[in-house]
Amino acid sequence: MIVNMSEKATEQEITHIIERIREAGYTPHVTRGVERAIVAAVGNGRRHEIEALQVAPGVDNVVAIAQPFKLVSRQVKPERTVVNVGEVAGVAIGGPGVVVIAGPCSVESREQLISTAHAVKRAGATMLRGGAYKPRTSPYDFQGLGLEALKILREAREETGLPVVTEVMSTEDVDIICEHVDMLQVGARNMQNFALLRRLATVRKPVLLKRGPSATVKEWLLAAEYLLSGGNSQVVLCERGIKTFETEMRNTFDLAAVALARDLSHLPVIADPSHGTGKQSLIAAVSRAAVAVGADGLIIEVHPCPERALSDGAQSLDFAGFERVMKAIGEPLRRAAVPTTSIADVA
Repeated sequence: MIVNMSEKATEQEITHIIERIREAGYTPHVTRGVERAIVAAVGNGRRHEIEALQVAPGVDNVVAIAQPFKLVSRQVKPERTVVNVGEVAGVAIGGPGVVVIAGPCSVESREQLISTAHAVKRAGATMLRGGAYKPRTSPYDFQGLGLEALKILREAREETGLPVVTEVMSTEDVDIICEHVDMLQVGARNMQNFALLRRLATVRKPVLLKRGPSATVKEWLLAAEYLLSGGNSQVVLCERGIKTFETEMRNTFDLAAVALARDLSHLPVIADPSHGTGKQSLIAAVSRAAVAVGADGLIIEVHPCPERALSDGAQSLDFAGFERVMKAIGEPLRRAAVPTTSIADVA
């Protein structure tokens, strides 16, 4: 349930509503907008007591939250959330500009990552990505350098000033990763790892939540709800493609999901054209399309020499390819075709 306070509601009246929500067995979550405050009653409690708050002083109206995800919903927070990443030179995800996160799938060596960090920054990237712990389908594939990679990522941040994001796979790794990076990524395979989500809800770092390969948009947003309900409101959603009957691409990139997630939720949404297609040749076009439907940013895999990459070389761009993608993002979209003849001409 949502209690919409009136524009003239006092702090005392808002505090009273918060206390009454707790008494009814719900957890109150307050969102203060430019004109008014909204108090959401989340959980399982005595619904009739919340409905009765309609007549309380300072209350405009009481409405039910239509979606199963509550705190993620735009009903609770109509204004869009802006997530700030990085303590020194912070990057705002969800603002007017498109944030571009770039870097290798896996940190393979100091030379590889440092050279990539400088190259993507020169091309216009605003954040650096790199895997320290890698979830691989085969146990014999490269699994990442672990702590050594985290140290290299931190060094790259110090040299370039780019905030860093890396994937977290286990609750056991959360603390050590938080010491070295600015943002923690929940990979597609872990979208519904509820133990991990509950743990990340308690950290004071932004979280990048990727959509699972077989997850609906509702399931994706409910995974984000775990983070917000646990206390971490700094969440960015990432569409990275889903599994379909298509075999020519690694995944089917769901452009409509980017627009739908932004329509249903106040959280920023970015796109991953690298995993979404698995093809170098498609990354530029899909990046432009994602920005066109409203994506707040992109996350793109870049490697000094993709053919030598220890993971995901087929979907990684080299430095020159990434520069071309960055230029393509800024190019205007195609104009609508104009009819060469008018109705009057035909008549």
